[in-house]
Amino acid sequence: EVQLVESGGGLVQPGGSLRLSCSASGFTFIDYDMDWVRQAPGKGLEWVATITADGFFRNYAEAVKGRFTISRDNTNNTLNLQMNSLRPEDTAVYYCRHGSERGQGTQVIVSS
Repeated sequence: EVQLVESGGGLVQPGGSLRLSCSASGFTFIDYDMDWVRQAPGKGLEWVATITADGFFRNYAEAVKGRFTISRDNTNNTLNLQMNSLRPEDTAVYYCRHGSERGQGTQVIVSS
């Protein structure tokens, strides 16, 4: 059974930083590309970033490019998202995603 558990969300002021983590189990983590996606209040799911299985290639949505960094630790089956220069429009529930599977999400609120 695939399990994805996100953590690290919280309330942060505009311009601040957060680091999200996702602990993965139930599949061979090192074999798969992984994504971060988010859902803002009242909106649909939005893709944020992807990292390849080997961690060598990363791709970002234009909205977060230059501010967010996706990374992974294949030894510990962990996916990370470093978020800097946060903006109110980054407010959302953030999910790590493996194929069609998502965790329960972690809430990020950017507000003064």
